[in-house]
This record gives sequence, structure tokens and C-alpha cells, in this order.
Amino acid sequence: MKNIVVLTGAGISAESGIATFRDQNGLWEKHRIEDVATPEGWLKNPELVLNFYNLRRQQAKTVKPNYAHIKLKELEKDFNVHIVTQNVDYLHEEAGSSNIIKLHGSLFSRCSDRNKTIKAKVFDDMIFGDLAPDGGFWRPDIVWFGEAVPEIENAIPIFRKADACIIIGTSMQVYPAAGLTQYLPHDSEIIILDVNTPPANNSRAKIHYVTKKATEVLMRLLGCLKSNC
Repeated sequence: MKNIVVLTGAGISAESGIATFRDQNGLWEKHRIEDVATPEGWLKNPELVLNFYNLRRQQAKTVKPNYAHIKLKELEKDFNVHIVTQNVDYLHEEAGSSNIIKLHGSLFSRCSDRNKTIKAKVFDDMIFGDLAPDGGFWRPDIVWFGEAVPEIENAIPIFRKADACIIIGTSMQVYPAAGLTQYLPHDSEIIILDVNTPPANNSRAKIHYVTKKATEVLMRLLGCLKSNC
């Protein structure tokens, strides 16, 4: 079976109704990133940070996987598929995808602010003051700006073995995720699904841009992958 790696970003979740960084009047518009998504923001005002992620978690619980999430699960019938996602929602899991690497953590996980390897699931609101087993405070298990991305080391070997890479709904401007394509074999194909205009030039020969929503074109794309068109 061919190995396919799918790198997803905010665009695929936006089609289910989850706000992106750039959405006007969304949660991000009402907060400075420095205040709610950095270690410094946590030290300064942990209650604000927890409230922000409580709201995001509440929103994430109201949405369902869209057609694109479901079709990616169906792709497993014919290919060895890995999902590497920058998203922190639960949509790929709910759609049933088997192999998922969450680069930036999850809204439904918490970790100790002393040792991030100490984790626990969370589905309700978090309250500041609750203690982890090591005595640290529970914080969102999210990779904040300025923090390392440990899961990148698990993603690299998958990209190295991929016959094709499908990129959905990401601007490819956030590192280290954006650098994962450099680990692809030289003869592997890259297919980028994004509503934004692609860059004018790219040195890679086997790269294809589709400037449409994933829900609009994914079924046709998967048909092409199956028939090698």
C-alpha cells in the first residue's frame, strides 16, 4: 500500500465552524496572542488563559467532522494514511482516522505546568488552582508560541516514507510544521488544497495546487489517487 501523509491546518476545521486565527469577531480577535498563547501569558494571568481555552473547548464540542474529515478516514481503505495536524480540536479523531499526530496539542488534554509529560484528559472547564500529581498546576496541553514542538520528531519519519503528501487548509507559514515537506522523498507528490492563492514559483516539480475548499474537491482527488491519475 502507498504511504500517504496528510498535513492539516485551521482551514479544514473552519469548514466545520471552528474559528481560525484570522476570523473577525472570533475568540482570537478579542485577545492578544501574547496574553493567551504564550508561557509568559500563563505566568501573568493564568485565569485569563484558562477561560480562553475553556471557551475554545466549549466551541469545539459543538461541531462535527465535515465531509473532508470523513473522506480522509475512508482513504485508509486503499492506502496507509497518517494525519499530521496542527489543529487542537477532536475532529479527525471523531471522524475515525486511525493514525493521528497532533503537533500542537489538544483542547481535550491538560498537562502539568511543571512537567508537560504528565497529562490527563479534560472535557469540562478548567479551574486555576487544580493540581497535577507532581504538584504543578494543570494547564492546557497546547504548544504555545515560543515552546518546543515535541511531536515533530514523530512526524519526520512519516514524511520520509511518504509516496504522496496532501496539505489541507494551512498557509504553511508556521514552523516547524511548515518545514516537514523538506523531509519528503524527492519523487513524492505534494497536493495542496487551500482557498488562498498559491505562491508564484516552487522549485519542486511534483506539486499541485487546488484553490478550493477540501469539502468541494476531496472526493475527486481521492479518486485520482486510487487510479493514479
